[in-house]
Amino acid sequence: MNSSEGAELRRPGSGFVIVLACGVVGLAALALTVRRGVTEWPYAVTFGVLVAIGEMVQFRVDRSRNRAPIATSAALGYALLRPPEVSIPPDVALVIAVTGLATVAGVLPRILAGLRWDIIVSCRRVLSVSAAAAVFSAVTPSDLYWDGSWVNAISLTGAMLLAVLTAATMDALIGAGQATERFNQPFPAALRDETVVAARIGMAMGISGILLAIGTSLLGLWGPPLVVVPLFLTQFAFRRFASAQRTYRTTVRSMARSTEIAGFSSPGQNARTAQLAVALGHDLGLTPARMEALEYAALLSGVGQLALADPSPGGASLLRTRAERQRAAEIGASVIERSGVLDHVAEIVRHSNDPYRHGRANNADIPVESGIVNVALAYEQLVGEGTGQSPGKAMESIGLGIGAEYDPVVVESLRRVIGRGFRF
Repeated sequence: MNSSEGAELRRPGSGFVIVLACGVVGLAALALTVRRGVTEWPYAVTFGVLVAIGEMVQFRVDRSRNRAPIATSAALGYALLRPPEVSIPPDVALVIAVTGLATVAGVLPRILAGLRWDIIVSCRRVLSVSAAAAVFSAVTPSDLYWDGSWVNAISLTGAMLLAVLTAATMDALIGAGQATERFNQPFPAALRDETVVAARIGMAMGISGILLAIGTSLLGLWGPPLVVVPLFLTQFAFRRFASAQRTYRTTVRSMARSTEIAGFSSPGQNARTAQLAVALGHDLGLTPARMEALEYAALLSGVGQLALADPSPGGASLLRTRAERQRAAEIGASVIERSGVLDHVAEIVRHSNDPYRHGRANNADIPVESGIVNVALAYEQLVGEGTGQSPGKAMESIGLGIGAEYDPVVVESLRRVIGRGFRF
């Protein structure tokens, strides 16, 4: 089982701390549960099974992390249970123990089957649910339950929302720290991205957890099927969307390889340019949507060269005249626009060969992503396979064009990225 099919390999750091914290919290909760005993066995088993199933059918919508909406909603729902149908609400230790054991039970079949999984994401889920359970237990008096009164209903709903917000906040903070360490992304930008994800996907899972808790608290074990069935249908729709996204990316990469097959770029040149462009985008704190457009633009930046008479030696488009490069960029943008769904990418490619002095320096409408692609392509052609230039020598060459050919902000970002040890 390789790293792309199994656990994602990450350098020791915050990931190790997250796994360690989850292990300590989980073992402590399990010890307390063994000592105190399990209350309301049917509910513990039911929600544990839901969490395990959710972990088994987890999937990846984007490239950042796996999603397990059923597991998250079920764990939150169990943490928020109250009477009357549930005589004794689960305490914090029991919630953590059931969530932790069910998570392990759900992940094991994926490991045995060689499917993708991520131990850090699973640990983040356990820690977030633990925080939600602790907050809900702290703010909810023992005599507050669903008794049909509006006062109690409003109080309980408010406490549940606070618990869900706590879980989302903790997960966002942990995720931002991970992104900062893994991609060298500025923490404020990483926190912004995680907050957007929490607001879109996380809160949907949180509300589902609240509905699951309310339904079970009022209807007993008839409640989970009423809420979980729509969740399964929603997950099916998400998986179809994820499949379409993977097909979309595969198509873009196939288009990018066409220039290599025709000899207009060296083998792997487009992929290396995109790799560097993504690193620069992370360093500059671009949003995920802009990062995706940037990667696609870097991959497709050479498509327009197919309309030129002859390939550049070794794919070195920098050896062509300014007029040829800009004509290739315009043709490439026109080709991309014909897809009907990549207009934003086409705009980046159209200006990817514009000199900074006559381009973005005087026109703020030109996206910074164009300058990133320009710098990334230049650096790749200077130090890529077969060129022989060192990173330092390449930086000197690019530095001569600061303010005229290249965007100073992007060049400074390149210095930081190379200084941190970036290599193709």
